Amino acid sequence: MNENKPGASQNLACVFCRKNDDCPNKYGEKKTNEKWNITVHYYCLLMSSGIWQRGKEEEGVYGFLIEDIRKEVNRASKLKCSICKKTGASIGCVASRCKRSYHFPCGLQRECIFQFTGNFASFCWKHRPVQIITSNNYRDSMPCTICLEFIEPIPTYSILRSPCCKNAWFHRDCLQVQAINAGVFFFRCTICNNSDIFQKEMLRMGIHIPEKDASWELEENAYQELLQHYEHCDVRRCRCKEGRDYNEPDSKWEIKRCQCCGSSGTHLACSSLRSWEQNWECLECRGILYNSEDFQKAKKHSLPNTNNVGITDCLLEESSPKLPRQSPGAQQKDLLRQGSKYRRDISTIIMELGFQIKKKTKRLWINKANIWNSALDVFRNQNFNPSHTIEVAYVNESDNFGREHPGSKQEFLSLLMQHLENSPVFEGSLSKNLSLNSRALEENLYYEAGKILAISLVHGGPSPGFFSKTLFNCLVYGPENTQPILDDVSDFDVAQMIIRVNTATNVADLNSVVNECYNYLELIGCLRIITSLSDKYRLAEDILVYHVIKRVQAPFESFKQGLKTLGVLEKIQTYPEAFYSIFCHKPENLSAKVLSDLFTVCTLSDVQALGFWNSYLQAVEDGKSAITMEDLLIFATGCNSIPPAGFKPTPSIECLHMDFPIGNKCNNCLALPITNTYQEFQENMDFAIRNTLRLEKEESSHYFGH
Repeated sequence: MNENKPGASQNLACVFCRKNDDCPNKYGEKKTNEKWNITVHYYCLLMSSGIWQRGKEEEGVYGFLIEDIRKEVNRASKLKCSICKKTGASIGCVASRCKRSYHFPCGLQRECIFQFTGNFASFCWKHRPVQIITSNNYRDSMPCTICLEFIEPIPTYSILRSPCCKNAWFHRDCLQVQAINAGVFFFRCTICNNSDIFQKEMLRMGIHIPEKDASWELEENAYQELLQHYEHCDVRRCRCKEGRDYNEPDSKWEIKRCQCCGSSGTHLACSSLRSWEQNWECLECRGILYNSEDFQKAKKHSLPNTNNVGITDCLLEESSPKLPRQSPGAQQKDLLRQGSKYRRDISTIIMELGFQIKKKTKRLWINKANIWNSALDVFRNQNFNPSHTIEVAYVNESDNFGREHPGSKQEFLSLLMQHLENSPVFEGSLSKNLSLNSRALEENLYYEAGKILAISLVHGGPSPGFFSKTLFNCLVYGPENTQPILDDVSDFDVAQMIIRVNTATNVADLNSVVNECYNYLELIGCLRIITSLSDKYRLAEDILVYHVIKRVQAPFESFKQGLKTLGVLEKIQTYPEAFYSIFCHKPENLSAKVLSDLFTVCTLSDVQALGFWNSYLQAVEDGKSAITMEDLLIFATGCNSIPPAGFKPTPSIECLHMDFPIGNKCNNCLALPITNTYQEFQENMDFAIRNTLRLEKEESSHYFGH
């Protein structure tokens, strides 16, 4: 089949509307199946009342089978258009008792409404939905917020009003062009940026919002300039002999950007910075920070002088005395970014990071039973480019025929995150810190862990959710500005030592603890002469800081370098509040409503099966099923939670005549069985999902158990 050849279909007429116009904005893409000599406009095909998509996308025309198209053309040939009076009117008004039929172009001309959602309903000019406004306080003309041409603020077919902003009016044609260019991910209100409410209303009023990337997303390197870092030394007296634009990483001539504005820079040596991690502000930002009325120097922390202070009340949970130097800058960044503009939604930030991903595809051959080592081999390959689109293929080493199976990228990244959480590079139960593992250091696994985490986030993987607040603060503010707490200590003996030091009631008890732990304290450099009981707080702090931070300094630096991949670390340090929610907290539990909203329903699905589906979701949520919400999501997508950037493609549901459900993780599609009773539906769903997940778990358990 040769499809979509411009030269071939340009002069051919659509079998439904009999027009040879090729106008994608009005009639949708024009496509020709040369084998069967059929040409259609996409919208004419989509809106026809007696046809539905029974095939896969590559079958027939857009998934509509050839025999179905012929049957629909034959049906329409017996119907006369209520507008042009010619036969072939394949579209009918869905209003009860309305007998009007029409061609798609005729319907547009007569101002009918076509809804490109749900059951793809069509409404004639008498029954079309309208926007109702209770009171009209607009006496003067107002500009269309897209083309800025003045229009009368009265809702008509050609004039639409935003449902979320009272003063936002649009031409219908302007909205339709914007929707086609922006796609479902970027089409939103031009005033308040709302997408959910805005898109629902526009779909109701007949605006087609295609499920595709925005047109500007499809341009190669369209945002390349946004990814270029500022590299110029702006200090008054630059000491670099190679010039102000010279930048040599990991040396004193590396350029450090202003931590506030990012649009000024300095060589480390030119501003006497000992390391890249030191904070630096340009003169302009420093003036704003330190001259503002809100700036106050942080007060010094005084040590408790009571003997009855418990470990949770002492300095172990206080802010670090080193924080004041960094804190004012963090507190005043809102002045530079105008308050609420600085707070960003995590999905938007990750989407921006995704601009780096190029169309060029890199196929990863992964052994599913040994995902971690397979991933390491791939990511360590010198030909691997983290900015290329990832495509996953699963292989089995024991398969002598070398067969491969298409895999889900998001499932692969989800399994990778699960292994990373339980890998030897981290320690702790729920909130984890970096460990000190000699083998991991030797194999450079800390760097690889950071790199894999960065790649996973940018390519649409799940949120980590297992970082301790201390580890996260070290990444954002630096170890020197972070104060650990007792919960960060995973070693039981060390935790007990700190508790004993901190709860000593007199100097004799404190000296007794020091003498018992003399060798260890001397080894870690925390041995000190005890002169008063207040020395216990400094001793406890020294032990804590050594064990949690200083002990893992080498792993931390390596991990941080890996996390710089694709600019992830820089984004974390710029928007810590947004990233804290996904690094230190697990996603919220899934609910029936969340999953119901997550899955879109394919065209003309079985109504009874959809009713069973909604009842089944509620039964799972109420614990009346053998599976959980997470099991259901894993079965359909391979992930047990919704990634921060969402699923791509959007999860969908279709109903098929079969006994058991099928989960297509590559397309995030769940096929539901069509059954006679709900009891049969639930039993088949439970059986298939439970046993499928059990088999998958058994296949990989021998590796994850190590």
